[in-house]
Amino acid sequence: MKKKLVSVCLLFAGVIAFSPTDANARPHKHHTVHRAHHAHRVSHHAHWRGRHFARRTRSHQAHGGGRPRAWCGWWLGHHLGIGDRKLWLARNWASVGHNAGGPRVGAVVVWRHHVGIITGRSGGQWIVKSGNDGHTVRERPRSVSGAIAFRAV
Repeated sequence: MKKKLVSVCLLFAGVIAFSPTDANARPHKHHTVHRAHHAHRVSHHAHWRGRHFARRTRSHQAHGGGRPRAWCGWWLGHHLGIGDRKLWLARNWASVGHNAGGPRVGAVVVWRHHVGIITGRSGGQWIVKSGNDGHTVRERPRSVSGAIAFRAV
């Protein structure tokens, strides 16, 4: 009985940990998409209320008609007024605009799996504003090592 109670508590804690906490989250119109979105985080295959949902494999796939799960590129596109869905994938920003010649204020910095815009400098690091940084929009000092491109947009 004690093991069953612990298992239920862990499952409940997992559901809470992976639930969206964004106060501005849009309600989901399609409940099956919502369940599938959360079910893939628990395991490769999950059963949710008797239904079987396969894991989603593309991180830039949209859920519920809103922003994509990996949304840094989506946010930057909205921030800069660029509506191209190809830019939802961070590395695709490496071909936007022209080469900035290195880090500078106003340049878009592109990593393989993240993208942001440089807004300043603090000591030896650049201040980067980006979406999906800790599941929110943040502006903070970051190292640009490992960046694959700096673009003037």
